[in-house]
Amino acid sequence: MTPVRAKMVLSSVLAICVLGGTLLLSLSQAPSTQSALAPIPGNINAPVPAPTEGIVQTPLAEVLSDRVVEYHIDVQLTEDHVLKGTSTLTWTHPGKKTVSELYFHLYPNAFASDETTFMKESGGKLRGDAMPKDGYGSMNLTEIKTPDGLSLLHRIQYVQPDDGNIHDKSLVKVRLPKPVKGGESITLHMSFEVDMPQIFARMGSADNFVMAGQWFPKLSVYEPVGTRNRKTEGWNLHQYHGNSEFYSDFGIYSVRIAVPDNYTVAATGFPTKPYYKKDGQRIYQFYADDVHDFAWAASPDFVVVEEPFSAPNVPGVRIKLFLDPAHADLKDRYLYAAKSALSNFSKWYGKYPYSTLSIVVPPKAGNGAGGMEYPTLITAFGADDTSPGYELERTVIHEIGHQYFYGMIASNEFEEAWLDEAFTSYAEDRLMEQEYGISSNIPLQSGYITSPASLTQEAWKYDSQQHYAENVYTRGKLILRAIEQQIGIKKMDKVMSTYAAKYRFKHPTTKDFQTVVEQVTRKSWATFFDQYVYSNMMADFAVDSISIQDESTETETNYISTVKLTKKAGDYAEIPVVFAFKDGHMIRKEWDGKDANIIYNLTYKEPIEWVMVDPSYSIAIENKHINNYMSAEVEEEIQTRFNISITKLIETLLGSLSW
Repeated sequence: MTPVRAKMVLSSVLAICVLGGTLLLSLSQAPSTQSALAPIPGNINAPVPAPTEGIVQTPLAEVLSDRVVEYHIDVQLTEDHVLKGTSTLTWTHPGKKTVSELYFHLYPNAFASDETTFMKESGGKLRGDAMPKDGYGSMNLTEIKTPDGLSLLHRIQYVQPDDGNIHDKSLVKVRLPKPVKGGESITLHMSFEVDMPQIFARMGSADNFVMAGQWFPKLSVYEPVGTRNRKTEGWNLHQYHGNSEFYSDFGIYSVRIAVPDNYTVAATGFPTKPYYKKDGQRIYQFYADDVHDFAWAASPDFVVVEEPFSAPNVPGVRIKLFLDPAHADLKDRYLYAAKSALSNFSKWYGKYPYSTLSIVVPPKAGNGAGGMEYPTLITAFGADDTSPGYELERTVIHEIGHQYFYGMIASNEFEEAWLDEAFTSYAEDRLMEQEYGISSNIPLQSGYITSPASLTQEAWKYDSQQHYAENVYTRGKLILRAIEQQIGIKKMDKVMSTYAAKYRFKHPTTKDFQTVVEQVTRKSWATFFDQYVYSNMMADFAVDSISIQDESTETETNYISTVKLTKKAGDYAEIPVVFAFKDGHMIRKEWDGKDANIIYNLTYKEPIEWVMVDPSYSIAIENKHINNYMSAEVEEEIQTRFNISITKLIETLLGSLSW
């Protein structure tokens, strides 16, 4: 999912001011990170084809995942945006121990009241969108029964393993009448109703637009020994939290969707038959396999565009745009971004195995559903009448990146969200630079990290949504960039492709990724991961002091300049340092960073004028650049005036960043 960027922009302004002010006393030049913007090919004013009934497809025989679950769901969308559904679930026990209960996520119950865990943690806000007044929604299980008709409704119990909040009903336990042994399968028939909330957090309705994400009773993940390094098998159980996203098993979905007669449906997978009309409704039938979720959207206003696409590692896919009318004339931009993402990500991270990719563009009022990923279906941000900048492409590319680091590499987003969001952000940055000439300003983004935290803690244990995004998205991406900077882009490509291939259709962990890094580079990365991934460090290398001793004689000028550098936090190999003398002469050295500090004694005919650690800002995980530079001589009056001005500016900008 794409995070809110507004506060990042303000923070970047703060960082620019601080860095710029610092460099006024130093180099008076900073490395440029801006590239020329590439033109978007194609005619964005080309006519938009009329909606079609789509291409009917049939499932392929190839099995790509373990297919632990199989869902057959019938759902009806009523005129007042209530979902009435039935589901037949078959679960094959992947472990060895006998189990006597199943656990289901009832995600819509997160929006039932202000007292749920999601609402209390989020404050009714997500990525800048707020819960509309009286916009609550919920899910009601109306029946759970065995194939022979035995009702299990009296056997359900809502559980709150994370916080004990009795008002939270997002996770339910169902006690089974007969235990299930390892390798056995169980089938349950369920009936449910969902009163859709007003959209603000990935699902719900806005006017006549509906986004059905996390909309059906969804089985939790049972982890056998070895899955995600588990020593003992068992259920992975978490409530729906303000920061958390999802974690599910791969399986098969066959879903029939009935909507009002004038609605068009976009969904995970592909249609197995043309929609037909019955009793004032359109009936759609979709199928998807080797996926771990199913989502759909519906609207009477969609402008539908379909286009076939193929490339190396993309044998053939139908790209389907479901555009809000406000963005109908931008179809070529959406298509170009989608094709670029599919072709490049498949080249870098492995073949795209699905036959469809749907892009839903919500209306402006439905922006709460925007910027989200589901298997073979993504959402762009909400459309309006203004001309969008490159955030349009960035959002599409980011969400398609999730098809790999969420869809096929199905990490646990409750517990290790960075394995999805940071990896996707890393891929997004690379593609935006390649296709559109837009480079990320890494020094500014690292300066944005004001409160680093472990990347392997549960999503809801970050201090806020902003703290979560700062670490899981930005800091995690910077750590990947730091690895790339140390081993080179070619070897980093091998790391990423090896990781993607090894854990395709599996559930990897941070330890698994670390192992891949070590195998590819053939060295230990234990210290790096311990400091920057499992712990909360950022690097901090400072120029501590400069002293100059005049050793000149009557016949020769000679100065000994003594410079002390200090490692204030974090280890890093090969730290570049530049020593500049008054006559313009420069000496470049690399500090190995092994000790807490190092002293350089430099003899030259001129005294040192200034010293700077990492002058090219090549250390992505250093976030305190202000102490990287020191001038040998600064007039006290200038220094005082500068410090007071910067202090006032920082106070003003920090005030604007407060919630």
